[in-house]
Amino acid sequence: MAIAWEHFTPWSALLGGGLIGLAAAWLMLLNGRIAGISGQLGGLLERAGDWPERGAFVVGLVLAPAAVWLTGGGAVSANLDGASPALLIVAGLLVGFGSRLGGGCTSGHGVCGLARRSPRSLAATLCFMTAGFATVYLLRHVGG
Repeated sequence: MAIAWEHFTPWSALLGGGLIGLAAAWLMLLNGRIAGISGQLGGLLERAGDWPERGAFVVGLVLAPAAVWLTGGGAVSANLDGASPALLIVAGLLVGFGSRLGGGCTSGHGVCGLARRSPRSLAATLCFMTAGFATVYLLRHVGG
């Protein structure tokens, strides 16, 4: 399988990663809170006292791709050929269960936890990255 270099965008990836890091650092420095999506959403669903801030965080996650698309940045789409709605629902539930089981999500552990040198986040990140690599390998090279 050849690598699709036309999809390699180092400058936008660097800018996006820098903005994510800046936002995570800003939230930690100003509020002492981790910018993990599952924690933000969980607090919003539990109606924590800081729900307006958490709501703005979640709304920003939803509106940001629309803003990029509206300003001519194009749309990012996933190739979901052959994925049934039932499979996508089950996959989403498994991700949610894994986030709860692991005490956080990829953004909380992978971005914020690793930056804080958390051993628990290192273990979680190694687990979900290994599972992701194995899944892609099995689906693309073994299963067909």
